[in-house]
Amino acid sequence: MSPPLRLSWKLPLAIVGAILFAPGSSPAKPPTLTGFFPPGASRGQTVAIEAAGSFDRWPLGAWVDGPGVEIRAEKAKGKLSAVVAPDAAPGLRWIRLHDDEGATELRPFVVGVLPETIEVEPNDEPKAAHRLERSSTTVNGRLSKSGDVDGFAIELERGQTMIASVEAAGRLGSPMDAVLQVATPEGSVLAQNDDDVGPDPRIVFEAPTSGRYVVRLFAFPSKPDSSIRFAGGSDYIYRLTLTTGGFLDYAFPLAVGRDGPAVVEAIGWNIPGAGSLPVPNQDDREVLPVAAGSLSGEAEVRHLHCPATVEAEPNDPSHPQAISDPIAVSGRIDPPGDRDAFRLSLKKGETRSIRVESRALGRPLDPVLRILDAAGKVVAESDDDGNDRDAGRSFTAPADGDYRILVRDLHGRGGPRFAYLLTIREPRPDFELTLAADRFELTPGKTTKIKVAIKRQNRLSEPIEIGAEGLPTGVRAKPMTSKSGDASASSVELELSGGDSPTSGPFRIIGRTTKGPRTTRAASAPIASVEARTDRPWLTVYRDVKKAQK
Repeated sequence: MSPPLRLSWKLPLAIVGAILFAPGSSPAKPPTLTGFFPPGASRGQTVAIEAAGSFDRWPLGAWVDGPGVEIRAEKAKGKLSAVVAPDAAPGLRWIRLHDDEGATELRPFVVGVLPETIEVEPNDEPKAAHRLERSSTTVNGRLSKSGDVDGFAIELERGQTMIASVEAAGRLGSPMDAVLQVATPEGSVLAQNDDDVGPDPRIVFEAPTSGRYVVRLFAFPSKPDSSIRFAGGSDYIYRLTLTTGGFLDYAFPLAVGRDGPAVVEAIGWNIPGAGSLPVPNQDDREVLPVAAGSLSGEAEVRHLHCPATVEAEPNDPSHPQAISDPIAVSGRIDPPGDRDAFRLSLKKGETRSIRVESRALGRPLDPVLRILDAAGKVVAESDDDGNDRDAGRSFTAPADGDYRILVRDLHGRGGPRFAYLLTIREPRPDFELTLAADRFELTPGKTTKIKVAIKRQNRLSEPIEIGAEGLPTGVRAKPMTSKSGDASASSVELELSGGDSPTSGPFRIIGRTTKGPRTTRAASAPIASVEARTDRPWLTVYRDVKKAQK
């Protein structure tokens, strides 16, 4: 028998290091990811992108939540290639990098339809603005330092309408409160916007004369501090879309039922004729993206189980539109000061959940909901629903009769963009599942417990069976049951075990009621740095040696 191996300090240090830090034994840290630059690409492009973060080992694997985009690691650390399919749907993708040591945060990457441009410095002064070769492009840029101002020169014809739209804080999670301007080459400001519907600005500008115009972008920190100058930094990245072509603002109606319609109307600027968008047939999704062809901008519609319709003018308070529930009504407060009214018959004691959404759908309306009885007396009203700027409430009819439901803007504003979705339905027992984190780890031979928080709604008393689906090969999850009468009503711990070899991947935690009408919900977790959630958490199964060294 050979004697046991003994390490001697007389061995060369290089050999000692090779033994101590051999592949598979080094307790490398899991990778971290703060973002990409550029943060997007156009359909049909293959672009080089740089990942910002910490990567003890390279290359890493990449997972993309959504079709049409492939991320490949290059030889140099932090360097990637993004391959976007020609038929990739425009919009947001979530990307996670991973290796045997763990996985990164999800970070956003946007698929566009216009040719892409990378900002070129210096472009701070109006007369030194980055001159764009096209009248329609998406610029990927960065306010790289404090005091930075980025300017872009574009040629416009008299009467031509240009849309300038920024993506930064909203979907990219950039820590910037951007300000957008259109100016003359001498620096005189002709138009300015700080925020559109969300924190990012947009300007729709009609050129008063033919010539060159400068679009300028600068920012303050999204979390105010004591500084009084423009902010910047390596993470102040943005996408600026400039176009004189068609720009999609939203699709109308805002919701469709499971039986149609098959098309919706494209609403925006520079859209020729009555543009229509096909609605994909995907019965398992509650939100459907609609393809916009060559239009820049994006749109989604709700996909509901109840009937859907649109408002029919005149429907002012003196001429309410008759409706029956359950129903979803797409409407617009147009012109300013408009008030839309709907008539609903209820029996005494009947309860309905009534909600008006606009901000949640990317629309600028600040809705006010008011319910009047047959005599015109206000019996219920709602402005903001908690911290939500949309309006909603549960209403119980005090008597048999017709009730008028009024919708208006809090500040009396209105116009074609001030769309809303009014939903009326009988409250149904339901539930929501949430996770505190979106990444978990498991060591073979041990167990990992995942706490699943449960929010029961509308007096749900049925048991909920909670389990995991799509786990990596060899990993098992013991289903748990939430019962309304004990501590499991508000949370359970799902136990994972197994995993005989190192692996990783996304999975889902699913809850299903076991009695009565079956309801299925997926657990969601917050995504770092943005107001978004994911229902695809990640599991890393470690090597035994990693945990043994900790």
